[in-house]
Amino acid sequence: MIDKRHADDRGDAKTRVTRSRSSIVLLTVLLAILYLFKYTIGMADAATIAPAAVANQPAAALQVVHWWTSAGERKAVDVLSSKLAEENIQWRDLAIPGGAGLGASKVLKSMVLAGKAPEATQLNGIVFGEWADLGLLLELDDVATPGNWQKLLFPTVWSLVHNRGHVVAVPLGIHRINNLFYNKKIFDRLGLAAPKTWAEFDRVADKLKHAGITPLAQSSEAWQVATLFETLVLAESGPAYYRSLFVDLNPGAFGDARMIHALKRLRALKEWMPAPLRERPWPDMTRQLADGDAAMFVMGDWAKGELLAWGLTTDRDFSCVAVPGTADYHLYSVDTLAMFAGDYSHQPAQEKLAQLIMSQPVQTAYNQAKGAIPVWRSPDLSKMDSCARASWNAFTKGGAFQAPSLVHRMAADETAKDAIVAEVHRYFMDDKMSESDIQRKLTNIARSLSKTGKQE
Repeated sequence: MIDKRHADDRGDAKTRVTRSRSSIVLLTVLLAILYLFKYTIGMADAATIAPAAVANQPAAALQVVHWWTSAGERKAVDVLSSKLAEENIQWRDLAIPGGAGLGASKVLKSMVLAGKAPEATQLNGIVFGEWADLGLLLELDDVATPGNWQKLLFPTVWSLVHNRGHVVAVPLGIHRINNLFYNKKIFDRLGLAAPKTWAEFDRVADKLKHAGITPLAQSSEAWQVATLFETLVLAESGPAYYRSLFVDLNPGAFGDARMIHALKRLRALKEWMPAPLRERPWPDMTRQLADGDAAMFVMGDWAKGELLAWGLTTDRDFSCVAVPGTADYHLYSVDTLAMFAGDYSHQPAQEKLAQLIMSQPVQTAYNQAKGAIPVWRSPDLSKMDSCARASWNAFTKGGAFQAPSLVHRMAADETAKDAIVAEVHRYFMDDKMSESDIQRKLTNIARSLSKTGKQE
């Protein structure tokens, strides 16, 4: 006999996901039509201009849409804007607040719909392949080929910015997400060692709680909860299973016992979090760690950039280790900038920005400020602190040890990401929801996405 509740779940999941994906496809097509219509005349004119004539045009200002708004992120942006200014090119900043780029994505789409696309935009993850397929992005082959990008970049990074035989984005830095930051002064005062296993973590957390210190900083913001969850999935399973879930969207993988273990760990960690949990931006949670209101924090290494911007020092005021169970792995997100082609009048300035970003001085300075590591295979290791070296050592082990972040757009499209994040957040916030309930919902989402993809 069919369980009506389960059947309804499947139907609801399929309907929601199908509508979501259909809406995205329709919006994408509309964006392409309006944008291409806007620039048809300009592009036709540009096609008749000789490359030398374009190169001789005066440098133009570049409007850049991004979501780098925290203290550490602003320092990283300053590296880019100041280097661009040295080339007599103005960086026109359009920074949109909101973690994980949720606000910036909406603003970008509205600008393109209005025929006012920026010259450059932060487009992390696989999404810029979709923009490139519509012919909206400037191909950077004239910079990448003579610059020998393919040999300079890690294979993972090269494949990310390479779309259908063309380079369509410039990579800035590689973030490691599976970090456990801890307040070193608190740990030293209480005689605690950084936990390497979950048993050690629980013992440390218990001692911190008895000392009147919140063991683990955490916001109830959906993307932050999901970031913690994807880290726990990696800890319980390793990269192969992780990819089966979030890259392949294998429905059977969501019913695996390893998923149950990760879900239970996520809920168990609530014991060590602030009560009540509130929806707070990630810099606020980083501030709790810095001020000693919380002793540990699981977050991408952009949190390190924030701590450094506030004047703290690695291994004196704070330090980091991999989240228990993930020491050999690298859950990654890559910062990238893409350029809109428009009428090609800004191409020389756009290409100059791409060249600057890939230079070793900018790679070093940007990533020191941002908390990330360079995209080069052979960076200056002497410029890295202990957290950066740990990230570097894990990433250089190769693809078998790397896991692309779902939450930060490295693993799946927006439809899959949003659907999974929403269900994980619902499970985290509602203690009445069982592991079997969310497993069933996630399985149905994966199955619906798979079927929808085949239909399209």
